[in-house]
Amino acid sequence: MGMLDGKVVLITGSAGGMGRVAALIFAREGAKIVGSDVKTDLNDETVGLVRDAGGEMTGIAPIDLTDPEQARQLVEGAVSAYGGLDVVYNNAAMQRFGPMPDFSVEDWRATEAGELDIPFFVSKFAWPHLVRRGGGVIINVASEAGMIAGSNPPMVAHTAANAGVIGMTRQLALEGAPHGIRAVAISPGPVLTPASDRDLGDNQALRDAVTSKTLLKRFARPEEIVELAAFLASDRASYITGANYPVDGGASAW
Repeated sequence: MGMLDGKVVLITGSAGGMGRVAALIFAREGAKIVGSDVKTDLNDETVGLVRDAGGEMTGIAPIDLTDPEQARQLVEGAVSAYGGLDVVYNNAAMQRFGPMPDFSVEDWRATEAGELDIPFFVSKFAWPHLVRRGGGVIINVASEAGMIAGSNPPMVAHTAANAGVIGMTRQLALEGAPHGIRAVAISPGPVLTPASDRDLGDNQALRDAVTSKTLLKRFARPEEIVELAAFLASDRASYITGANYPVDGGASAW
């Protein structure tokens, strides 16, 4: 038996990286997956990988979750796919980086929309379905940037947005408790994904600068984040809510 047998899990940003790994791991644990992304072809690849591994997954793409109406449509589609909703895994995010005062207002607003609006919209529209289900779990993927500043790259909007995600998670836990809804945040440090590989390329000096704040001096593998998420989504974690879990190689310890 898996930790998540019979649970319906909505995963945002499932076309690659941590979202794809989440779809595979949650499905391995017995969940039925609904995955969404702006990238249809890559999201379809994730669906195929999950099904090839013996799991159940439905893909809904393309979806732009900075648009509240599309977020609502996604949630309704997820509920229709498997008859309900038990877990929301808010993984999708879009951010821009740059130093003050050169960081533009446009970049600020795009980052706040891409990192803070998305989990709010999805959670808002999922909320009544979780209540109807008798409870559920909202897991928000934040960042170590919500707890500590970062210089590589400069990240004024990223830090603000993720501090907001962590704070919102606490409030969701407070308001959700009477309905049996738990809310938990996970704050990764640097994670090795196709996107980070693309952005960093062969620049070893930049890679070293990114990992220098970690105690372990390396990037995390996506599964090192997602295995925790699968546990937190399960009934084994039934007494955990309102918490933020740094998975950052010790970066926030000093």
